[in-house]
Amino acid sequence: MSFLRPRFPGERALVSGIAVDAVGSGMYVPFSLVFFRHVTGLPLPLIGLVLTVTGLVSIAAVPLVGIAVDRFGARTMQISLYVMRGLSFACFPLADSLPAFVVVALFTSVGTRAFRPAQDARLAELAAGTDRDRLQALSRSLNNAGLGAGTMIASVVIATAGDFGYTVTAWVNGASFVAAGFLASRTPPAPPRDPAAPRARSGGYRVVAKDRPFLGLVCANLCVALGFSALTALLPLYATGLLGLPDGLVGSAFLLNTVLCATLGVPVAALSRRRFATRTRAAAAGAVLFCVAFLGQAALGTVRPDGVLPLLTGLLAAVLVMTVGEMVYSPSSGALSQFAAPQALRGRYLATYQLSWSLAYALGPMVFTSLLAVDGRLPWLLVATTAAIGAAVLVRVERSLPSGAVSFAPVPAPAAPGKTTTTTAE
Repeated sequence: MSFLRPRFPGERALVSGIAVDAVGSGMYVPFSLVFFRHVTGLPLPLIGLVLTVTGLVSIAAVPLVGIAVDRFGARTMQISLYVMRGLSFACFPLADSLPAFVVVALFTSVGTRAFRPAQDARLAELAAGTDRDRLQALSRSLNNAGLGAGTMIASVVIATAGDFGYTVTAWVNGASFVAAGFLASRTPPAPPRDPAAPRARSGGYRVVAKDRPFLGLVCANLCVALGFSALTALLPLYATGLLGLPDGLVGSAFLLNTVLCATLGVPVAALSRRRFATRTRAAAAGAVLFCVAFLGQAALGTVRPDGVLPLLTGLLAAVLVMTVGEMVYSPSSGALSQFAAPQALRGRYLATYQLSWSLAYALGPMVFTSLLAVDGRLPWLLVATTAAIGAAVLVRVERSLPSGAVSFAPVPAPAAPGKTTTTTAE
């Protein structure tokens, strides 16, 4: 499989780190609530409140990591955040009281929220051209595969070791972050700054705030990302509540999404690059598929055919369309944000983009549960509308973004008089 062969120095170590991180997280994240209850003895509602509040507070750390990436470099911040996350998860078994649990949960949440912009900036440092799109797809596939593999490993560990298995999985997850940090340290330093690229400008986030085309990308992603949060925050409640499906069957929707993203994410992204001329159109197409899938869920809730099999078939069909949309949207939109960010302020730009993901996942559960109380179809109509708005915004901002960010093909750089024209692919 040629798309898995390394194409730039450090890719093998970088990708291996992503895979190790994913497997470790897969061992721990699905069992985290049960583990917290076992270690702290706190009631689940209180544990959920602590995780929600620390998650919201940690959003404030995202702009700070953007500044740190621009000042200290993406490689330094990526390794530092790997170590921070490793130590935080390793300390969870010691958090046997409410104050200790709050502190450890806060550090863990900050590390998790802040990591994505640092990693995206690192990918942009090492890869150029369509390799950035390929890495976006590959990292997402590895995350899905690692989640599935880690969950299976943890199930065996917990079944074998009993309650102590939860502690083992927390330590293994912490160790996976440290191992991933070691692998990240094996990647080469950032290449020398392009002499033609502008130096860091004063103003920091004020520069980002004035970049209307980039803010259009952020708003579009916020609209679409709300739909991403629906898979975990909305689908289970909708399937077991309005549709009346048995709890045990709902997991098949997550299994379908995970397997398809893990196995077909990279090939579908490669096909998208051949089918669409620009990243904005590919991302818009993925958002349109989201819209279709969500309208299908609302229609299923309206028709509600008799019998478990027709209901499950309709549910999985909608999830299938959504998953294809995810595989088309994510690589193109992620690479688009990297290309649209100027090199000197890449950390701040990508941190701003990450805020759209953080806000969507923070607001989603509250919005969905409020609408579900009125009508089970309303949340799907909402995310269908926001996905359509996101697609429209992507098409609209295409003309305002740099052509090198939008186009999959290398864009000819303007030639100086008497010199040969070259192409830019950063």
